[in-house]
Amino acid sequence: MLLVLVLVGVLYAVSSLFLFVFGANLVAMAARVWRRGPQAIGSTDAALPTTLPRVTVQLPIYNELYVSERVINAAAALDYPAHLLQIQVLDDSTDETQLVIAQTVERLQAQGVDIVHVCRSDRTGYKAGALAEGLKTASGELVAIFDADFIPQPDYLTRTVGHFVHDDVAFVQARWGHVNRNHSWLTRLQALAIDGHFLVEQAGRGLAGYWFNFNGTAGIWRVDAIADAGGWKADTLTEDLDLSYRAYLAGWRAIYVEDLVVPAEVPAAISGFRRQQHRWARGSIECAMRLLPQVWGSTRASLGTKMQATLHLLAYGIHLMLLMLTLIYPLVIELTDRYPRFSTLYGAAYLLAFSSLAPTIFFVTGRRQAGLPWLRELPRILIVSIFGSGLMVNTARAALQIFTRPNPEFERTAKFGLEADDGDAAEWTNKRYQLDVDRIVFAEAALGIYSFWAATRAFASGNWGILIWTVLFGCGLLAVVITTVSHSLAIWRNRTDRERSVAREQAQLAVVG
Repeated sequence: MLLVLVLVGVLYAVSSLFLFVFGANLVAMAARVWRRGPQAIGSTDAALPTTLPRVTVQLPIYNELYVSERVINAAAALDYPAHLLQIQVLDDSTDETQLVIAQTVERLQAQGVDIVHVCRSDRTGYKAGALAEGLKTASGELVAIFDADFIPQPDYLTRTVGHFVHDDVAFVQARWGHVNRNHSWLTRLQALAIDGHFLVEQAGRGLAGYWFNFNGTAGIWRVDAIADAGGWKADTLTEDLDLSYRAYLAGWRAIYVEDLVVPAEVPAAISGFRRQQHRWARGSIECAMRLLPQVWGSTRASLGTKMQATLHLLAYGIHLMLLMLTLIYPLVIELTDRYPRFSTLYGAAYLLAFSSLAPTIFFVTGRRQAGLPWLRELPRILIVSIFGSGLMVNTARAALQIFTRPNPEFERTAKFGLEADDGDAAEWTNKRYQLDVDRIVFAEAALGIYSFWAATRAFASGNWGILIWTVLFGCGLLAVVITTVSHSLAIWRNRTDRERSVAREQAQLAVVG
């Protein structure tokens, strides 16, 4: 029992310390950007050079029937000299999306737009492979990248290319906006979280001169920097994060243009959101495993940069630590009941409860920096923190699959062409690209029930701190489960209704015949 006591104590202390460090860093980032205040639109623009660079716009697309035409039209509408602009539609689609793209490209070509439709025979390398293939025929010295669900504004290039007058700038990253922020409670929560990332984390790192990443889209790269960093690689699921860090290690730097917003669509379906988070979690952990030794061995980076890079790459470890705490809480309760003299040791972890305030401060700051009201959003801010904890099992699976599935298929997050207040919040259930229920919900449900059982143990022993955490974690896990099931039922009902409608039409035709 003593060995178990020591082991549980170590795990408890390590998990709590990990969360405290990450929480303190988030608060520090929030304080940094709060002091500076929101940036006015245009405040970070750079003057255009007298000789404008040639730019290639790359649009990587795979089976995006509902949004592909929109992004292509937006790229063609960019306010930039036509003779200096090339557009590549990198189309790996296997459905009707390819026909929609072909027709759109043909129409724009007839209007004089320099646009090409690039189709590969296979998806080797997935998005990274498509981007690398496009570079072979790219004529620009700069390359701007937009995913299918993004809508670049006409002034995007004129507000970014000026930053490349500095020869050491590898890429410029803009902030993500949200065309469907108010489509449903789930899209509102995601928008709130993404705002926090871009307006606190990315802005805070940029202000302090630390490394921040290219976010895979809404950014523009110097082609020479891509080549110097080793090019696009498909050996992680976050090729954008991987290339960003390799560029920094090669001596390049980046610029974050916070006040330049590129609207995009956040996933309306919990299945798409879960898949997106799974991909980001796995890719981040893969990059941490591969790049952190190089980061700490670099002579270019300061100690502060190395520490911030470590926290950045290990950010999804937060979910792993939450899972660890959830699993060991009943043992902590049992051992402190049996050995009261150790209660002080475990109770010392409450000093680290400061980290529990970090998400609230983080999201409040994000709202404030976006110029949005935050006081009335406090309930939603608390909900997004609780709901986010419910993804701990999803992240743990992503980490485990690094070892059990070393060569996974890149699974993109389907989008449905939704707008902010466009129709019914469940209209996406009538569209294609629906995913089956992820069986991980059974594990999440079991862990949620386990958390509430642990809460009853904490209540019986008077351990109020653990009681609060187990209830919150249980709520987060079961909220994810209930949302997953409710979305799946909505999809099933729509599919059933369509099948019945078709059957009725066929029956009527048979009678008429």
